[in-house]
Amino acid sequence: MSTIRPVRRALISVSDKTGLIETARQLADHGVVLVSTGGTSKALAAAGLAVMDVADVTGFPEMMDGRVKTLHPAVHGGLLALRHVADHETAMTEHGIEGIDLLWVNLYPFEATLASGADFETCVENIDIGGPAMIRAGAKNFDWCAVATDLGDVQKVLADMAAHGGTQERTRKQLAAKAYARTAAYDSAISGWYAEQVGEASPDWRAFGGPKVQSLRYGENPHQVAAFYATTEKRPGVSTARQLQGKELSYNNLNDTDAAYELVGEFDASEAAAVAIIKHANPCGVAIGTSLTDAYLRALACDPVSAFGGIVACNRKLDGAAAEEIVKIFTEVVIAPDADEDAQAIFAKKKNLRLLLAGGLPDPTQPGLTFRTLAGGFLVQNRDTGRIMAPDLKVVTKRAPTPQELTDMLFAFRVAKHVKSNAIVYAKDGVTAGIGAGQMNRRDSARIAAVRAGEAAETAGWSQAATIGSACASDAFFPFADGLLQAVEAGATAVIQPGGSIRDDEVIAAADEAGIAMVFTAMRHFRH
Repeated sequence: MSTIRPVRRALISVSDKTGLIETARQLADHGVVLVSTGGTSKALAAAGLAVMDVADVTGFPEMMDGRVKTLHPAVHGGLLALRHVADHETAMTEHGIEGIDLLWVNLYPFEATLASGADFETCVENIDIGGPAMIRAGAKNFDWCAVATDLGDVQKVLADMAAHGGTQERTRKQLAAKAYARTAAYDSAISGWYAEQVGEASPDWRAFGGPKVQSLRYGENPHQVAAFYATTEKRPGVSTARQLQGKELSYNNLNDTDAAYELVGEFDASEAAAVAIIKHANPCGVAIGTSLTDAYLRALACDPVSAFGGIVACNRKLDGAAAEEIVKIFTEVVIAPDADEDAQAIFAKKKNLRLLLAGGLPDPTQPGLTFRTLAGGFLVQNRDTGRIMAPDLKVVTKRAPTPQELTDMLFAFRVAKHVKSNAIVYAKDGVTAGIGAGQMNRRDSARIAAVRAGEAAETAGWSQAATIGSACASDAFFPFADGLLQAVEAGATAVIQPGGSIRDDEVIAAADEAGIAMVFTAMRHFRH
């Protein structure tokens, strides 16, 4: 049977004072004695609420610029005491310690301070010490104390009080679990920041955490449970986007949309409009153009079959002309930095289409971390921020690439960075001609990409596949000449690849014999 605990005394110490006065007044109306600290105490008193300052509880004033105020037995004894244990009850009586039934604490805004770009000293001063200590203490003693780390938690407590006259055991346990998750996420942000400050890429202990953004209907498959959580990183994309319309985003929608937006972020919006169409986290068409409409139609032509039910990402503000083209086929999600009124009105007619406005583009050169779970652990690496420019290339064949081939190679290699390995991308004139993704050998990826190009040409009524005269990009080296020869057979006249195989000489010789140009990047872009 659940134990109901009355709430007679509450300690409130909040940095974010949203809803403070109204909620504290509700507690007071239930007869709860309010104890508070510093600015919170002053705010409550100014609102006419009876409040006891924590200094009157501890017998010590706040000191050291507020660094020391709640770290005292009178506070922690009230949070930790097991009131059904005789020794604890005796200690409380002897030392004048009163129990705390509700702790409402939100922490110094370290994450927000960090995101604002504040200097080292300011970040350090926004590391909360007393708050996490109290939260952890109260959560440990969940049998007697309910811990609220945000306004919604206090509302749950008030609902329990209204319905049951006190807090239910289940509520207190739920709040305790959330409380420990909150302090863990808080500490993970601090520890990650400190590691960055001292240049530790792989610290001995690594932690990640963040608040839940959304409970999802299910995971990758209907029998899996899933949710979307945010980190402290402020990177434009699915976590920053406003959803203007459409059904709730699914696990796969979020994953694919993230992949699409990261890819389109590779292309500077001031230089050209860019559109990427994604299916199952792989691009099926990518193009740059004079406008989003131009770029979209070029990207769509690469693989119109796969584009059905896909994700469309744009690097510029969406306009009505582009929206008119996008809605002509079924599209799950459209994401862009912004959209004008015409575009929004057009998309609004497609009620199931999700329109996301991210407010900016992700910076492909911005440092960051990525991680994935393994059995019994997880892998962490820095984000792939590698970018190859023309001066980085080494021509290894007798024939050097033409200026157009060089442009096509760099475009294709930039796209290949976002294609699952083994990846082959054919491109010509700023548009992908064929994409081969996720094959167990590179030759098959080259072949599949060529087949897709042939099908696209047939659909469009072109006289030949767009791979004729194209550049071919490989995310990793060709271990044998067969993959390169497949690209030559598809019509590629230039190849860009990292190089580094023990058979590089054989591959170079095959390229020379075919009369194509080939360059090495000395940078691999595996993606799994």
